[in-house]
Parts: sequence; C-alpha cells; structure tokens
Amino acid sequence: MKAVVIHSFGPANVLQLEELPVPQPTDDEILVKIRAASVNPVDCKTRAGNYPPVQKGQLPLVLGRDVAGTVERVGDAVTRFKKGDAVYAVLDRQHGSYAEYVIVKERDLARKPEQLDFTEAAAVPLAAVTAWQGLFDHGGLRAGQHVLIHGGAGGVGHFAIQFAKARGANVSTTVSKEDMEFVRGLGADQAIDHNSQRFEDAVGQGEIDLVFDLVDGETQERSWAVLKQGGTMISTLSKPSEAQARAHAARAENFVVQPNGAELNEIGRLIDAGKLRPHVEAVFPLAAVRTAQQQLERKHIRGKIVLEIGS
Repeated sequence: MKAVVIHSFGPANVLQLEELPVPQPTDDEILVKIRAASVNPVDCKTRAGNYPPVQKGQLPLVLGRDVAGTVERVGDAVTRFKKGDAVYAVLDRQHGSYAEYVIVKERDLARKPEQLDFTEAAAVPLAAVTAWQGLFDHGGLRAGQHVLIHGGAGGVGHFAIQFAKARGANVSTTVSKEDMEFVRGLGADQAIDHNSQRFEDAVGQGEIDLVFDLVDGETQERSWAVLKQGGTMISTLSKPSEAQARAHAARAENFVVQPNGAELNEIGRLIDAGKLRPHVEAVFPLAAVRTAQQQLERKHIRGKIVLEIGS
C-alpha cells in the first residue's frame, strides 16, 4: 500500500511517499480501506519533532489521526462491523491515516454519517471529538451557560461553536476580523475580533461559565478576568495556572483527546440531524501531502484540510 512516512523530524520535505505492506487485523481490530484523511496541527508538530509523546525511537512513522473509509477485513472478535461498512474514526498514536489502509480498534470506530461524503467525514473525527471532550467531558457545559471559545474558526473551534449551540449554551468566540461572519453563520452569539477588541471588554468581567482555550499564551492568562467565580477553564494546550484557579475557586484543566467511537456515533447523529456540519477549506491528493501541511502551517485556515486517498 502507499503510505506517507517520516524517517526523521523536520520540515515538510521529510514526508516521503512509500510502499508498505498492508497490515492485518487481529482479534478486536478492523482493517479500513481509507478514502480520506484530514491534516491536523498535531501532524505538523509531530513531523517537526515538537510533539513530546512521539520520540525519535518510534520512527519511521505514518502520520494522520483522522480516517474515513470502508471496512476491508475484521478480526475474529469483531461483532459490530462487516466488510463494506462506511466508517470513520480518531486513530490512536500507533497508527496513521496518511495511507491506503489502516488498523482501527473496534471500540474506536463509528459508522460514517449518512449526510457526509468520505471527504467531509474525514474532516470530523479528531477535531470534533476534541471539541466534544473539551466542552462536555472536561468542561461540563450545560444549557443556559455562557462559554467563551478562543479560536472559533479553526478545526476544533468551528465544531465547538456548533456543539455549544446544540447544547443550548450562549456562545462568544474570539476570531480574526475576516472570520466573524463565518462563526456567526455557525451559530456564535458574539464574534469578537481579537485584533481590534479586548474580549474582556466585549464579554464583561466575571461573566463566563466556561473558557475553552484553543489559543494559549497571553489569551489564556487574560481569560481569568472574564471567568465567573467557580467557573471552568479547559485548554487543549498548556495547563492553566493553578494559582489563578484557586483564586477563582475554578476548575482548570488541559487534556489530550482520546479516541472514542461512542462519542463519534453521537456526533454522527447530530450531523445527520442537520445540527452540525464540517467546513472543508481545501482538498489535496495524498501525493501533495507536503503542500497540504505547508498550507496548514503558513495560511489562515478555516475548518479543515483533507487528503483524498482512495476510491
């Protein structure tokens, strides 16, 4: 099978298209024929050697955490899927989707939403499950609460806005000026241009129940001013200040997304009900993976970039 492999860390030119053996599933594993995969910031960080969980000793490595495709073969213990099923998943760190086939654990796999084609479906798993786990599993967001999402136009952010609105929350989000209409179209109640307006002034002091931070740095630190006493701050990046959390009687966490087929099934139901839609900014063939990653790193991307792999 064709696969994109890195043998060393570095810039995009370390991505090499090679021939590898097709893996074989065992027990609770499923072999998926990949139709599409998406490109995520973690892929670029891993390739560059800036993602600590991946060490040099684990190379060579196939990148990619999102997959959409069809079941090709199942292990003896698999009961919920059969050959030909259309599926999608967040992959674990031991397997990569920049390839024609990949192994997925049965518990991590979900049926592809009927309303999406494979290219659209590939844009969903990692970003959407990250948004879901950040808002609900870690953030505990409930109907009627006010959430501030930093970076609402990106891959995770554009799903987070839609999830929060579907849950009945009031949504404020910080974005660039050119993305304000985009996030309003996703359902954001308040779009704040982070370049020309201080979000503290826009949302008010102590008004936010949950800060969902996808930006980090100064933005995260300034967010304590808008958080209610007893509120929650969740980050996909660095851990929020424990001292500030104590001062605000707040719960503060950072987290790393975990594959979860059950949550993907819930997300798929929202998609098929018309309450959620991925935004695909650009599509590339697998052979153009270097260009795809360079665009993600250098350009302002709304939503997701997708690699089309098989047919």
